[in-house]
Amino acid sequence: MACNSTVHVIDDDPALRDSLDFLLASAGFSVKLFESGEAFLETLPSLSGGCVVTDVRMQGVDGIELVRRLRQTHQAMPVIVITGHGDVPLAVKAMKLGATDFMEKPFDGEALVAAVRSAVALDAPSRPANCASDELTARLASLSQRESQVLHGLMNGHTNKEIARQFDLSPRTVEVYRAKLMTKMEAGSISELVRLAIKAGISGV
Repeated sequence: MACNSTVHVIDDDPALRDSLDFLLASAGFSVKLFESGEAFLETLPSLSGGCVVTDVRMQGVDGIELVRRLRQTHQAMPVIVITGHGDVPLAVKAMKLGATDFMEKPFDGEALVAAVRSAVALDAPSRPANCASDELTARLASLSQRESQVLHGLMNGHTNKEIARQFDLSPRTVEVYRAKLMTKMEAGSISELVRLAIKAGISGV
């Protein structure tokens, strides 16, 4: 699946670009490197698909703006956003705009390769959409009232402390509810949780 799939890496750090080039090429991907969001967008009309891996903190067109512009042009290319300054609000913003995944530096190389493989396979779902939808509905229905409140808080970009203040809870209690809802939603990361919630039509209140 990796062969013949092009990964467009966008980062203004030459060392990280080279590192990602080696990592992804070793995994069998064709890799194209760009030093800025502008450089990538200039070549976009000539690209024939693939996957984008972009840093979020860049001069000029940053990763969030890049995702926004791709969606404005109706470009469905999957985008994985990476950052050294990640937080839940930023993850929510990236995912709401259409990012496929969100990873924080320093990230595990195998985890990134797995994320890229998942991204390039998005056009080949392994099971009927209605089946997946039914399962997602059942997961949401299994959430308690507090777990649903924490989920909506996360979708609104709130931190654990802000959610705790809103519902007069301790931050530790919010962490417990957050862990439970991620287990019930079968989400391995905050980015996956956000993606599932958006797919279910939850975008905050």
